[in-house]
This record gives sequence, C-alpha cells and structure tokens, in this order.
Amino acid sequence: MGMTMTQKILAAHAGLPSVEAGQLIEADLDMVLANDITGPVAIHEVEKLKKKTVFDKDKVALVPDHFAPNKDIKSAEHCKCVREYAKEHDITNYFEVGEMGIEHALLPEKGLIVAGETCIGADSHTCTYGALGAFSTGVGSTDMGCGMITGQAWFKVPSAIKVVLKGKPKKWVSGKDVILHLIGMIGVDGALYRSLEFTGEGVSALSMDDRFSIANMAIEAGAKNGIFPVDEKTIAYMEEHSKKKYTVYEADEDAVYDETYEIDLSTLEPTVAFPHLPENTKTVKEAGEVKIDQVVIGSCTNGRIEDMRTAAEILKDRKVAKGLRVIVIPATQAVYLQAMEEGLLKIFIEAGAIVSTPTCGPCLGGHMGILAAGERAVSTTNRNFVGRMGHIDSEIYLASPAVAAASAVTGKISEPSELGL
Repeated sequence: MGMTMTQKILAAHAGLPSVEAGQLIEADLDMVLANDITGPVAIHEVEKLKKKTVFDKDKVALVPDHFAPNKDIKSAEHCKCVREYAKEHDITNYFEVGEMGIEHALLPEKGLIVAGETCIGADSHTCTYGALGAFSTGVGSTDMGCGMITGQAWFKVPSAIKVVLKGKPKKWVSGKDVILHLIGMIGVDGALYRSLEFTGEGVSALSMDDRFSIANMAIEAGAKNGIFPVDEKTIAYMEEHSKKKYTVYEADEDAVYDETYEIDLSTLEPTVAFPHLPENTKTVKEAGEVKIDQVVIGSCTNGRIEDMRTAAEILKDRKVAKGLRVIVIPATQAVYLQAMEEGLLKIFIEAGAIVSTPTCGPCLGGHMGILAAGERAVSTTNRNFVGRMGHIDSEIYLASPAVAAASAVTGKISEPSELGL
C-alpha cells in the first residue's frame, strides 16, 4: 500500500520502512517550538522531570510573540520565564523583542524549517510549515515540553484528504480565499485528525505567501497538518532563507486518501467567514451591508510582505472611513523593515491606519485592538470564535488583506472592485 507525503516523512523519522493510517509511532523531531503563553507551561512541567537540558539547543525555538511587547505584569513574567530558560540552556533560537516576529512567519523566514522535516509546536497554527513540504503540527504544552528534552514525540499516523487545485486565481483572490473556500466546503471538523495534502497544477499559481496562509489554517478544518508538494518556488524560498539540507518527499501514486476535493482557483471570489466559525463563509458579493468598526491586517496567517503590498496597493491615495480603526501588523521585523523601505508604512499612515510592532496581539484578544461589546471587525487573522478578539458580544469577519483593505476604505465589508480596482 502506498503512502501519502505526510506518511513518508513520519516513516522516515520513525526509522520505519512504511507506516499506515492509525498506526502509533515515535518519531524524531527536527524542531520544537513554543511561545510566551505555552512556553512557561511546558517549562514548569519539564523542570519537574529534572532533565538537565534540552535535547539539542539548535532544535528548540522560543518566540515571545503573543503578549509581547509585554502588555501587563503577568505577560512580563511569562516572557521572563521563557527568556531565563533560553539563557540557562543556551538555546540558539530565542528571539527577543527587536528581532522577534510572529512565530509562524519567523521560523520559515529564519530558515529554521525546511522540506522533509518534522516540527511540533505548542501552538495550533504550527501546521503553517507544511507550505515548505514539512510535517508540522500543533501539540499541547506538555507534549511540547517532553519533545524539547527528548527530541521525540508520539503520533498516530493520520489518514489524508487530497485537495486538487486547478487553474489560476484572479487578481485580488489569494491563498486566504482558497482556504476559507475549502473550510466552507468541508466544515471546521471536515479534516479532523487528517492530513490536508494539496496537489495539482494550480499549486504552481500560488506564491509561497499564499501557501503559508493556506497551510496555516489547515487546523481550522480540524486537520492534523496541511502540506504542499515541493516545487521550484519552494526550493527557491528555502535556498534564499536557509542553509539546511532539505529532503523532498512525494506521495506514492497508489497512496490512499479518504476523500478527494477539486478546487478551480479561477472560479474563486473574495471570501469572508462570518461569525462565529471559519466555516461560515460567503463571498463578499453575498455578504450584504455589514458595517464595521475595526480592521486588522496582520497575524501568522496574513502578515507577510505580499499581504502588506496588497493592502498598500488598495489604500494608496485613499483614506480610512471616518470613525474606523485600522491596525496593520507586519509579521516580523524583516517584513516591517521591507515595508518601510518600499514606502508601504507611509501609505498606511497617510491613509489613517496605525502600524504596530510585530505581535500576535489582537488575533487572540491579547492587546493592540480589543473589541468592545457590539463591535465588528474585519480581520486577516485565522479564528472568529465567540469572544476571540475581545467581548463575547463582538463579531469577527475573517478575510484576505485585499478585502480587509477595501473594507477599511468603505467602512463595510467590501472587495476591491467596489473601489474601481
């Protein structure tokens, strides 16, 4: 029986000739990740085990990004815990404010993850790195902590869903629209503990930033991981950002998939997920008149340089709607600097938006944009659960940077065509 791409990676890291769906394995890890919320939990647990140090100081990454820069005393204590642990164990990949970024944008940018590797992170959106052809998945803090000191983790080998992409998306349709469309098709538990394996000639029409966005939200369909084939764009990205050796795995022709879905990218329209689930999708044309109070452009889903460029192209020589708050958050210091050098930050500020230091901030209701009761936000983040961004009576509408920027100008959910673009 053939194996999927994910199953091949897991078999190699378990030292087995093959694995099959449902099998329990113990696999070696190439990277273990935690942030300032999940890291302290893991650290406190593993300290009870009296393990002297981490399994490999180069294969652990600690990124204080959720409540950093610290918003209060408690968050300061959390970051202090992570900072001191990193120093005590000489962890190479600790990223302090000033070099920090949102973890799932930062690790690929720093070249810490490449094709064929395994990565666990105590954050559900660790599945982002599947865009590079790696197996990456979110785990609980205790599992992450054990991985940090042993270099291994237990997995139940997932079965898979094949998503065949065809065609080429039109202008203003991005990876965010693709994944929202898919989640709308299959639901938030449609891929529960399964791999979402993307394939087809349409993959070549997607940029790496598109693929990161899609893989990032695989968890919003319940998936164990999302993964893309390694092509010329992947290799070019890895060679630009990393010195690590990569391994290309391809699914066998007779690999078994539970289901197969086809998506013609050329037919997709700008899409929005209405409250309070990512599966509650509509095209912008179907959305009707939805007035908003806030727009957030950023996050581990859509804070990369392409996202900044898209938003700036729409906001250039335009103004944010009166009374609307618009918060732009470049995902890393490198994205921030590049956006500054390209004049994008000037465009945002002249339009009436504010620009934040890299942070997860508002995505999880942390800081930098909390919603009050009755307020609505269009956000390029990844979750719109009840109370996710603030008050339980607030509403979040998930969208692409293009839709978010257009909505910022009109004050209601809009697409760029409504601005004549």
